[in-house]
Amino acid sequence: MNRDRRNIEFDERKEERGKQFTFRSLIDGNVLTQKSVQKQAPYLVLLVIISLLMIANRNHAEKLVIRTNALQTEVKELRSHAITTSSELMKVSRQTTVEVMVKSRGLGLEENREPLKKLTIEENN
Repeated sequence: MNRDRRNIEFDERKEERGKQFTFRSLIDGNVLTQKSVQKQAPYLVLLVIISLLMIANRNHAEKLVIRTNALQTEVKELRSHAITTSSELMKVSRQTTVEVMVKSRGLGLEENREPLKKLTIEENN
């Protein structure tokens, strides 16, 4: 009995070894019917799913990098605009520039010639 089992196993192995992987069997689709390929099918499906996830992750990462670069350039432009605006505001808010603007528009305002005085209020309880 033991010999019968060994012979059967030997015969099955011999049949599987007889089916070799060739280019023609790949094109015909006969490769998919082999037992060794059918056993590996779940692993192949897993590899395909993992590869698709990796491709999607890479695309997402590239989009994030592009968006980050665009935002960085926008920040640089806004920073330079803010510096320009603040320097213009400093130029306009100088006392001499304000005097010239008031006189040119004819608002009738004059500069205070007396020094400022501090007002103090005493509270009586």
